[in-house]
Amino acid sequence: MYISVLQIVMAWVKKVAWQRCFPKEQIAETSATILTFGSYGLGVHGSESDIDALCVGPYFATMAEDFFVVLRNMLKSRPEVTEIHCVKDAKVPLMRLKFDGILIDLPFAQLKVLSVPENVDVLNAFFLKDIDETSWKSLSGVRANKCILQIVPDLEIFQSVLRCIKLWAKCRGVYGNLNGFLGGVHLATLVAFICQTNSTGSISSIISSFFNTYAFWPWPKPVMLHDSASPAGGYHNETRSFMPIQLPSSRHEYCHSNITKSTFFKIRAELLRAHNLTRDLLRPDFDWHILFEPFPYSRKYGRFVKVYLSASNQDELGDWTGWVKSRFRSLILKLEEVQGLCDPNPCEYGDMDAAEPNVVFYWGLQPGRANYLDIKYVEKDFLENINNGYQGSPGQMELSIIQASQLSSNAQSDTGTWKRTKACWKINDYHQPRIPVYSQHLPHYIVGYMEAHGHANYSSAGG
Repeated sequence: MYISVLQIVMAWVKKVAWQRCFPKEQIAETSATILTFGSYGLGVHGSESDIDALCVGPYFATMAEDFFVVLRNMLKSRPEVTEIHCVKDAKVPLMRLKFDGILIDLPFAQLKVLSVPENVDVLNAFFLKDIDETSWKSLSGVRANKCILQIVPDLEIFQSVLRCIKLWAKCRGVYGNLNGFLGGVHLATLVAFICQTNSTGSISSIISSFFNTYAFWPWPKPVMLHDSASPAGGYHNETRSFMPIQLPSSRHEYCHSNITKSTFFKIRAELLRAHNLTRDLLRPDFDWHILFEPFPYSRKYGRFVKVYLSASNQDELGDWTGWVKSRFRSLILKLEEVQGLCDPNPCEYGDMDAAEPNVVFYWGLQPGRANYLDIKYVEKDFLENINNGYQGSPGQMELSIIQASQLSSNAQSDTGTWKRTKACWKINDYHQPRIPVYSQHLPHYIVGYMEAHGHANYSSAGG
């Protein structure tokens, strides 16, 4: 898959150079590349994981025309590519597509060079000179990954701990930046900090230390991987965030966060719960099942805000859903203003009885100032927000208040679209010889390890 996408991007950049009427010798010299990051780049992806990949192009390739038009058309013409959507107005604009059934998020960065090396060093100041703000943001994920991989004292231990923490966050409903929770870069940085401060610890002791540390962390004190003093710029303003986490690649930047009062309360509560559960983690008979129990939304809350999104077809629904989700934070803040606390469950559901393609979210409502909530007032306010600036074919959005008994059957089971993973956490013995097992479809995609005696050992916390 990686090789195929890279070949398409190389053909694309030469086509753009030809369209710019470059001399033949310059066209031959031009190149672009694909850099993976996120879970895939850190080696903690699983069979259900999306792939974050960055398209890095030269100075003459523009985002608006060449990336979102020329490259999109080239990708769309390929039989392996389906469900391609352009998310142009996000904080980091990107294309979202499926390549051989694998979901890929593909942002774009433009460097001020004629030719981008295949393994370009994104930490080299030469390549970062005079780049625009959007490209800088797009590069931040790749740069953060590279720094983390250089910082952690033991890569395999870091990867195992991060897989465990991500599984915990997904099961407990505190994973997903768009819904105001922790994203992949947040968790990777938080885990790297614990690995850095416990360089000789075992996997179990580091997991225990993770929950112990962050359950009682004095927020808004920032988490910083660097041992230096507070950064000179950006520190004061960023501490207004609920949970400031410094980007590993910069002493002056912080991970983008949508955390609000409600989601901060939920994250802290879940960290404290996990700390209480893992105080006996080092015991050999420790039961991992309870740590990964799905959060019991249908038992925890009596009322829910139902967010119903629909469109005339699946392509339009994908664009519309992505746009609305990118503005969820404003809806969470409005609900906090009129209701108090809410719990925006990141899981996506579907209404099987509806005729049109749809996506449904159920957000738990804490007992607030009153049992009555004027949801039509909130809906009107949010509709004005999402209808402002949308360039595609707008779909429908409806808000309603429902009781727990009115939840759809799959929502009442508290599983959602996060694949329910068997709640057993096997600590791999890295002293035993292991052979990596690669996917038959993805040459670079490790699905597990084969022990020397021939039994496959697959990780239980993919994603």
